Amino acid sequence: MVFGLFGRKGSDARDDDEDDEDIELVSFQGAVNGKDVDLAANGRLAQAGLIPAKELVTDAIGRRAEQVKIELKGERAQVTLYVDGMPYSGGKLAKPQFVAVTQMLKLLAGLDPKLKGQAQHGGVKADYQGTPYEVTVDATPQPDGADRVILRTRNLKAKMSTMEDLGFPPSLKATLREISSKRHGLIIVAGPPGSGVTTTAYAFLKGLDLYMYSAFTIVKMGSREVYNVQQFERNEGDDYTFTAERMIRSEADVIFLDPIDGPEMAKTAAAVADRVTILSEMPAKDAASGIVQFRDWIGDPAKMSELIEGFFSQKLIRTLCVGCKEAFRPNPKLLAKVGLPPETKVLYRKPEFEPDPKTGEMPEPCEKCGGLGYLGRIAMVEYILASETIKKLIAEGASADQIKAQARAEGMQTLHKDGLRLVAEGKTSLEELQRIFKAG
Repeated sequence: MVFGLFGRKGSDARDDDEDDEDIELVSFQGAVNGKDVDLAANGRLAQAGLIPAKELVTDAIGRRAEQVKIELKGERAQVTLYVDGMPYSGGKLAKPQFVAVTQMLKLLAGLDPKLKGQAQHGGVKADYQGTPYEVTVDATPQPDGADRVILRTRNLKAKMSTMEDLGFPPSLKATLREISSKRHGLIIVAGPPGSGVTTTAYAFLKGLDLYMYSAFTIVKMGSREVYNVQQFERNEGDDYTFTAERMIRSEADVIFLDPIDGPEMAKTAAAVADRVTILSEMPAKDAASGIVQFRDWIGDPAKMSELIEGFFSQKLIRTLCVGCKEAFRPNPKLLAKVGLPPETKVLYRKPEFEPDPKTGEMPEPCEKCGGLGYLGRIAMVEYILASETIKKLIAEGASADQIKAQARAEGMQTLHKDGLRLVAEGKTSLEELQRIFKAG
């Protein structure tokens, strides 16, 4: 791992002490949108911002940060790294360096570095120690005139996650295949931004029986391309609904649709979901809220009740590091309190690092997780399926809370139930489960 470029030493810039080891910096290899990045024409900016930008991204990738937030506060900017969803300090930047770094990142991502007062989104291709990455850059204007910049890193060599890779139980895959076998209806993964809904939606797509059913998409998958899903071209001037109709005429059983983010996309899905299975994602608090939002977007509760097959939602939870997690025998009272079976013999937790009683020295951190005790995240999943009672509630305009309560009464899977499964399997800890639910 790479530490200390910004965060570990808490400095405004990288120290150049003779003792510092040489660190191979990330190399940038062009904007994702294909726009030429002319460094020669931006010589002063490149001189001030290119190396610090490389150092920042190198630090983020080396520390496994999936997201970096850079935000100006007064005369200094705070850099925050998010590792497995948890924030860690990435140090501070003086205002001039903040301006240089953020403008440099925007330029590298094919954006206008001088544009103010308008949100911009782009990305830059990168290589770190022979591994290709994509770093997206989102710049959002703030009231003080500066931009808040958020970076997201993605390892392009990482294997496309399957349902098994994500830790989903076999019963979930069986449920998905059962409802998709009807060859009509809505199967939607709902969740807030950054909750992993896109990864789960692709895993669901791979979880379908793509040898038995014909699947089409107009989604630009890039490195996420799924075998046996046919890429369909949208003709110039055609809207989404007309394109979906063309796919149905080509004998599509399943259409993997772009994220449903408003009434237009929702109405497109609803217009064809009586003849084909629609699999997609949408922003929502949870599965029940997604159902209500989708119903509101199409403006037809009765039709919504006819089309729903399954709405799924999730929360990401950190997984214990297999290199250092500690086993313990749980107290029977604890098992009863949290709802685990009384026959549970062993649970796991992160290690408690304590100084050596003789020397007072702290032990070396685990090489796998860097001493965090957790490594990676896994999804807890809940779902609401189309029972007759659920359909009736949707048609009557029931609230998200009413739909959720009925799903629980019918024994449908909840986040809490799935979280306890992961605890019992030793994949996460009770402490982490409690943290997730306290955080909302």
